[in-house]
Formats: sequence, structure tokens, C-alpha cells
Amino acid sequence: MQHTITIPHNGTEYSLPYTVIRSKRKTMSISIDREGEIVFRVPLRTAEREILRMAEEKSPWLITHYLEICAKKENRPVSSLSAIQRDALEKRYKEAARSYIPKRVAYFHAMTGGVYERITIRDQKTRWGSCSNKGTLSFNWRLMLAPPAVLDYVVVHELCHLTHMDHSPAFWQAVANVCPDYREKRRWLKEHGDELIL
Repeated sequence: MQHTITIPHNGTEYSLPYTVIRSKRKTMSISIDREGEIVFRVPLRTAEREILRMAEEKSPWLITHYLEICAKKENRPVSSLSAIQRDALEKRYKEAARSYIPKRVAYFHAMTGGVYERITIRDQKTRWGSCSNKGTLSFNWRLMLAPPAVLDYVVVHELCHLTHMDHSPAFWQAVANVCPDYREKRRWLKEHGDELIL
């Protein structure tokens, strides 16, 4: 169910739509996807006032990132593809990802170690990749639209989570051992990730 919260910023009040997802998790979190959708993930019994209090506490971060995403959306290139063409091309990219990404995983796995169970290709809204505690590696098919070195960085990043399920200094050192210029690749995704669309 979608709600709206009003946040003042520089003399203007912004009404931001948000969605609440309740689950058996123990903590609350906020995320904003590349379309500007704000999502609160909260424990099952979390009261609405607690969600609003969290939104108020995080309001500077919320409004800053929301406006940044809105600005990026306005500057996105406009596709000339029809819906049919876009769907067909997306299908081909997904098929290519299912073939190509596992090969990159196999290549870098020899350098990172750890054990994974399977690889999935998804259309994640907020992530380029993920690694579950059960050893499932998931990757966004849109990485096929990125430079190959950027895709490789995401592969290495998720593989390193097999041995470091956090973002500790040890994790980043493991990433750097295989991808010394990972900061440059992270920066590229942050600056250009929203452009990876058909």
C-alpha cells in the first residue's frame, strides 16, 4: 500500500510517495530505487508512528537522494524503441547475461574462493548484484549494458561476499586484491547506472 509523507526542504514542501513492506526482519531500513520509489522495510508489528519518526530522522538524506534521482530521471536519454522492440531486446540481453555472467563468475571464483550454490539473473530495482547467506549469487541483467570492467567489478564484489558477508575493511581488501581500481568502477555505476536502460 502506498502512502505519502510531506518533507520541507529549502522553503518548499515535498510530498514523497512511499511503500511499506513488512516482514519477519528485526530492523527497519529505507531505500530509494532508480525510479524514485521510497521503500520502508520494517518488522511485522511496527507502528505507523515509528515509520514516520524514522522518516523524519532521515529526512535530510531522503529529500537529498530523492531530488538527485528526480534530476537524473529528467536527464535520461529518451528511447526511440517501441514497446515490442524493447521487450525483444531485453529478452536477448537477459539471455546473453545468463550465458556471459556465469563465465565471469567462474573466472574470478578461482581468485576469490568461497562456495556458491547457484547464479540467478534478475531485474533488480535497487541492486546490481547480491549474495545470499545460502550462497546464491544474483546479478542484474542490465550490467550487460555497462562496460565489461564494471560488470567484472560487480561479479568480484559479490564473490567476495562469500567469505565476507559484510562491508568490513577485510571485505574491501579482498575486492581490491582482484580489482585494484574498484573505487573507479563503483563511482561509474553511481554516476551512470541510471543510464543503463533500453
